[in-house]
Amino acid sequence: MYRKDVRFLKFENYRWNGVEVKEYKDENNTWLDVCRQVIAGKFGERIKFHLRYFEILPGGYSTLEKHRHEHVVICVRGSGKAIAGSDVFDMNFMDVLYIGSNVPHQFVNDSGEPFGFFCIVDAKRDKPKLLTKKEILELLKNEKVSKIIRIPETYSKSR
Repeated sequence: MYRKDVRFLKFENYRWNGVEVKEYKDENNTWLDVCRQVIAGKFGERIKFHLRYFEILPGGYSTLEKHRHEHVVICVRGSGKAIAGSDVFDMNFMDVLYIGSNVPHQFVNDSGEPFGFFCIVDAKRDKPKLLTKKEILELLKNEKVSKIIRIPETYSKSR
């Protein structure tokens, strides 16, 4: 059901009726096996945030990036790892992670099932930035991070 002041989305198997499933990003050389759905915030609502659902297939990962806007991530399917700065978090059902401004981050699915999470961000926000080589080398000094982080060869060619 859709009206200007009411919008109901039927949920079934991690899909919402009327919501398009898209690739994670247009550029596809910094991530692997990720899709997204924008559930709220782009359909005429007057809210000042976007509610998105991301799903990472087993072995997949998001882009290693940073940006000025903050976000909140809530795991709702499976499990996975979240790198946020020099920390690594094991995310499981209903775990919540806040990521502040300009904190390098990446989500990695090292499990055998899809890793799905809601991500809440400001509707008006800056574009993500890839990390510099210096920033990547600094992250790799951390043993916990270096075991989880995914940096495809094409990453450096994207910058």
